[in-house]
Amino acid sequence: MIDAIKNVASLSAVRGLGSIATDLSSSSSNAPTPGATLGNATGTSFASVMSNVAKDTINTLKEAENASFAGIKGTMNTREVVDKVMQADQTLQTAIALRDKVVTAFLDITKMQI
Repeated sequence: MIDAIKNVASLSAVRGLGSIATDLSSSSSNAPTPGATLGNATGTSFASVMSNVAKDTINTLKEAENASFAGIKGTMNTREVVDKVMQADQTLQTAIALRDKVVTAFLDITKMQI
């Protein structure tokens, strides 16, 4: 069921951004130059951050789904199942709010006059 959401992670495959380094350990020791943007200073891009958010959301939802099945089988404590499901609910609500903000920003940009 959750595997259908994996397609969201494909949003990170934005054309032209494949060469951006995502290794934080090598870029964290470098001091940012005055003209550098935040994404370039930390070695991450907006696309990689959104990809990581999507992957974390998918993993949290999968954990909750597996916990639900384990609870039904009786192999997991009810408290643990509730914790996992509540965590997944909070993560999903955050992802929905983030999506709404991105859509609103996109619509605001499209309404701008050139």
